[in-house]
This record gives sequence, C-alpha cells and structure tokens, in this order.
Amino acid sequence: MESLLTITDKAIEHINQIFESEDKDRELIGVRLGVIGGGCSGLSYKIDFGEKLEKDNVLMFNTIKIFIDPKSSIYLRGVELDFKDGLNGKGFVFSNPNAQNTCGCGESFSV
Repeated sequence: MESLLTITDKAIEHINQIFESEDKDRELIGVRLGVIGGGCSGLSYKIDFGEKLEKDNVLMFNTIKIFIDPKSSIYLRGVELDFKDGLNGKGFVFSNPNAQNTCGCGESFSV
C-alpha cells in the first residue's frame, strides 16, 4: 500500500528525541497528525502526541507510529513532514503539494 505521507529523516530524528526526553511510551503513544479548520487560509495543521483512536489510519516510520483521522487523511495525502532548525526558525514544516493557497507563516492552507 502506498504511504499516505512521507516524513524526512530529520523529522523522525527530532520526534525520537522528543520521545526520549519526555519518556513517552512508544507502545501506547504515537504522533497524531491532523487538519483542523482555522488559520488565515482556512485549514491548519495539527501535530500532537496521543493514543490511537478507533478509526485512525496508522502509519509506521521506523519505530514511530503516526495516527491520522479519516477526515484529515484527505488533506494530508502526499504531504511531507520535515523538521527545520535554521536561522529562519525551528520546528516541523508541512510541504503540501495539494495546497492551492498558504499563509505567510506556512501554518495554514486551502485546497
């Protein structure tokens, strides 16, 4: 099955560091990626740690479980999650080839 999204090695490395520093239980908790209404372009990305919910899609990247709810999976198809830590800021960055408009901060988009 083709993967819903991709995650760069740098993002995986940073997620692993968070798991280790916060002593998260990888058996129970994964990274929850989602899309919610809001932001200046209409939709915003959401990233959090949490447990699997009943209808979640579950993706594995190395030892990391990624949980995506069915509605968000429509908007996240083809997205790449990366981690940047340069002069222009530090944090997770979503690259969405399906986004028709994005805001200046890159945190919201529309399709």
